[in-house]
Amino acid sequence: MLDDMLDSLQQIRQRPVWQPADEAVRQLFLSGLPADGAELPDLHDEFMQNILPYAVGNRHPGFMGWVHGGSTPVGMLAEMLAAGLNANVGGRNQIPLEVERQVIGWMRKLFGFPAGASGVLTTGTSAATLIALITARNVALGEHPVASDGMMNSDIRLAAYASEEVHGCVGRALSMIGLGSGILRRISCNHRHQIDLMALQQQIDMDRASGVTPWLVVGSAGTVNTGAIDDLNGLAAIARSCGAWFHVDGAFGALAMLAPEITPRLQGIQSADSLAMDFHKWGQAPYDAGMVLMRDGEQHRRNFATADAYLQRETEGLAANSPWPCDYGIELSRGFRALKVWFTFKSFGSDRIGAMISHCCRLAQALAARVEMEAELEMMAEVSLNIVCFRYSGDQSLADAQYDSLNRAIIRHIQLSGTAAPSLTRIGGRAVIRAAVVNHRTRMQDIDRLIDATLDAAHTCHSEPTGVNREFN
Repeated sequence: MLDDMLDSLQQIRQRPVWQPADEAVRQLFLSGLPADGAELPDLHDEFMQNILPYAVGNRHPGFMGWVHGGSTPVGMLAEMLAAGLNANVGGRNQIPLEVERQVIGWMRKLFGFPAGASGVLTTGTSAATLIALITARNVALGEHPVASDGMMNSDIRLAAYASEEVHGCVGRALSMIGLGSGILRRISCNHRHQIDLMALQQQIDMDRASGVTPWLVVGSAGTVNTGAIDDLNGLAAIARSCGAWFHVDGAFGALAMLAPEITPRLQGIQSADSLAMDFHKWGQAPYDAGMVLMRDGEQHRRNFATADAYLQRETEGLAANSPWPCDYGIELSRGFRALKVWFTFKSFGSDRIGAMISHCCRLAQALAARVEMEAELEMMAEVSLNIVCFRYSGDQSLADAQYDSLNRAIIRHIQLSGTAAPSLTRIGGRAVIRAAVVNHRTRMQDIDRLIDATLDAAHTCHSEPTGVNREFN
């Protein structure tokens, strides 16, 4: 099994980036619960034939559709060890907790958080954001009855602020914690797709004048659409001036702190009250592995620790080694996800990971340069980190809506070809091709293949009469 997985990685360029499963394969997964067990070699054969070829494809160097890391054999082996250990890392007196604490300590120092800061590993930034906003809500409400009785009949009016490019997990978290996504003010962006600080301040002033309390300011360290980094120092200053909680969404961009040429652009992240980020993106750890860091560790713990009898702590024995990870998050049952992160950083080192991040950003600039060289393509946003947004615009006779349909068709054509895997997004209301360079395996040849595939797909989609009628009408 291990040999097969390693072989599949070695041969990854010989495989399509992605391919759809046909109906016969899908039908295999509609059978009922088996009464009798199957032999392990048979199950492995089924995996190799009917599961492995039809995954999303983010191991492949040509996968650029979404910000998914490519993982490494080191992380894969660490996952095997963690599964073999089968430790519940919610708590107890065990060394796996020390591994997680060490990873958190590394990140605390990397991001300049104080010694009293705390953290916990999560499934990803969405869960990390939820933990951060629960804490921020409870800190804001303090002893108010809403903290225990909910928001029913409450006269508290809070507002949250983020750019119009903010990730959807922020709005979802606001809904889940009972405040509602409607309190989120989506602030306009400047030409670099960063939050407009003047517009933010004006909205805060208007809210305060109408009796609304500015509660949360969210900064993005790498937006999902374009990779833009907000002015984090500026956001921190505004948050301080109005007494708001400052949260940074650093899902993939935060780890760019390891790349010396990018580090200055992330200044201000050390002022955050909370930071959410992932290791399964630029950290190249296997899914899933995220983390939340909180400036005030005691405040963090107070909002999640419980006094349940079966979780009572002792100074010796298995119930020692407090506080536990379950005191800082929403999970009591937790896998040993810190091990793959620990292995990755111990194996490759922060310098090498930083160099890989720099490499991805250089490839993004090279992709942008290729786009600029092609008369039929146009850039749609400034390249901030590793995300390139462009589109086909070679036929001046087409209307905007027709261009949108054509570019959507181009993306589908490329994906179905298995040559590359970009994705669709919208910039300025227009459909564009989005390529995110995240995989450590990606090279210039993959950039060239994406451009060639884009032009080929554009000519194919535009020249087929039936395709044109279907796409444009």
